[in-house]
Amino acid sequence: MQTMNMIPLSITGQRWCWRGDRAGVSGNTLQPDDLVTQLLLSRGCPREEVEAHRTPTIRHFMPDPSIFQDMDVAAARLADAVQAGEQVTIYGDYDVDGATSAAVLIRLLRSLGLEAGYYIPDRLMEGYGPGGPALVQLAQAGSTLIVTVDCGAMAFEALGMARDVGVDVIVVDHHKCASELPPALALVNPNRLDEAPEAAAFGHLAAVGMAFLLGAALIRELRGRGWFTARAEPNLMDLLDLVALGTVADVAQLRGLNRAFVAQGLRIMARQGNGGLVALAQASRLTRAPLCHDLGFALGPRINAGGRVGKSDLGVRLLTTQDPEEAREIAAQLDMFNEERRAIEMQVQEEAQRLAEDQADKPVIVVAGEGWHPGVIGIVAGRLKEKFGLPALVIALDEDGVGKGSGRSIGGVDLGAAVLAAKDMGLLVAGGGHAMAAGLTIMQDKIGELRAFLAERLSDAVAAARAGRALLLDAMVAPCGVTPDLVRSLEEGGPYGAGWPSPHIATGPARIIKADVVGNGHLRLVVSGADGGSLKAVAFRQADSILGQELLHAGNDRRLWLAGRVKIDDWGGGRSAELHMEDAAWAD
Repeated sequence: MQTMNMIPLSITGQRWCWRGDRAGVSGNTLQPDDLVTQLLLSRGCPREEVEAHRTPTIRHFMPDPSIFQDMDVAAARLADAVQAGEQVTIYGDYDVDGATSAAVLIRLLRSLGLEAGYYIPDRLMEGYGPGGPALVQLAQAGSTLIVTVDCGAMAFEALGMARDVGVDVIVVDHHKCASELPPALALVNPNRLDEAPEAAAFGHLAAVGMAFLLGAALIRELRGRGWFTARAEPNLMDLLDLVALGTVADVAQLRGLNRAFVAQGLRIMARQGNGGLVALAQASRLTRAPLCHDLGFALGPRINAGGRVGKSDLGVRLLTTQDPEEAREIAAQLDMFNEERRAIEMQVQEEAQRLAEDQADKPVIVVAGEGWHPGVIGIVAGRLKEKFGLPALVIALDEDGVGKGSGRSIGGVDLGAAVLAAKDMGLLVAGGGHAMAAGLTIMQDKIGELRAFLAERLSDAVAAARAGRALLLDAMVAPCGVTPDLVRSLEEGGPYGAGWPSPHIATGPARIIKADVVGNGHLRLVVSGADGGSLKAVAFRQADSILGQELLHAGNDRRLWLAGRVKIDDWGGGRSAELHMEDAAWAD
């Protein structure tokens, strides 16, 4: 019988390798504790930290907030505002990280007796980041302190305008910074170039994580001032449901503190203390407590949908409302907007993919189109990245030749740094981001130069990343071993996400009993192993791919290995396990 170590090339052209030093796990002798330990170690967990990572806690991973530059200054200024009852506005980005960051601070300040306002810029009319006119307007309306969240690290002009009218601005961000910093009262960002190594080690946190740390510093500052002598101290842990949502939706790496944020945040979410999240889960048709992947694929997209179609403040309103009826109404609106977003996205994706076909042999895909909706270009860039295995940048051009671009990268290729370099070269009007995602503004006549610049700068990194392309496996089981018990055992190594990848298993050898296409181009298989066990496998959006076409026409006279993630299929109240297939290889 052929073994997994003898498969150098799969149907999709990948090598299959064990993640870490593995020899495979038998489906009949699987020991969950041993498997979980292997899962943790193979994802970079030090052996002495296995128990801490098995059940990640905030207490174990939380740093002293004061290690970050300007954190104590920011906490002291916020404490002044709380004690004096100042008018404070939280200025958030229009995505999930921005909405959850704003909601964390608004809900915390409310629990401290201060009703903070919020401002979320319109994605289409104002674009990303703090706008100078908006900051000035907020100051003129009475705000004496503005806190920007998930934006502001590169807002030199806007923060200069705020300074000129005398309003204090605290920036809470996680995007890459330049060596020079904009004129803020405090700029809290682990990715500042002047951060000490112990603080820079938290550069993978989303902005909502940094907002949580600022909240911890604020409570400590107020405690030191005796503010809680006559009033109850708020429980910051109650806000971890928001931190978990923002962290997962922003595709932040789930290692260290972020793992604790998400693991503990899911527990808080299950208590249903935030009426907005409860309503959103109901609108998403979730009938159980949300799991980690629900944050990224069900709740997050709906929060984002408002900003994508011109209702940018709906997310913050939902996450901060105390009125259950208002929460239900907003959640229903966001669900409707999410359906509209899907239709818009499909149209843009078809056009962008057609243009991208001509760049499949380039290091970076850069496509642009007139009339493309700027609200979906990030999603489309992600789709192109998945299809072609390359960094992808999608640019929406308006009638004046101004392009708004959004990019997504592959592991090992720092797109955010490349975009900042392009800005320094004068190719962009504005731009920034982090390793895996970036945004920019560009004039149409500069797109060709940008494409050439990115190709030259990222060529070696892309080549190295693609040369190492392989499907990393965590276990091998017979088809009869793909059970709900296996799924539960694998889930104990979670939460999984960016930087802490979901486990992949291989199963087989098996013969195809049935192969057909269901839904929106999904391939569905039923296979049978030599052990007599049968298994259902689904490959999403793969019916027209090389993988889908080969398996649809394979017949049942050949044996094959299947690889992917195992999930619980609870459709119709059932509890069976199925394989979400990502690849296959012939066994004979």
